[in-house]
Amino acid sequence: MNEKDRRAWANRSAGGGNAVYGLGLIGALVYYIQAADGFWSVILGILKALVWPAFVIYDLLKFLAA
Repeated sequence: MNEKDRRAWANRSAGGGNAVYGLGLIGALVYYIQAADGFWSVILGILKALVWPAFVIYDLLKFLAA
């Protein structure tokens, strides 16, 4: 294996995490926007949808600690 092949192998990525995050982002947008009752609630819902993994980890840790 030459140096070029070795660098290509080291820099490869499966890309599955991006798909999971993208689907989660779409789902979170739908959820938070449906629950919104005004303009600022929609804006807050969009911001929450961008950081949905933080909410998931927080709730998971809260559940495991209880």
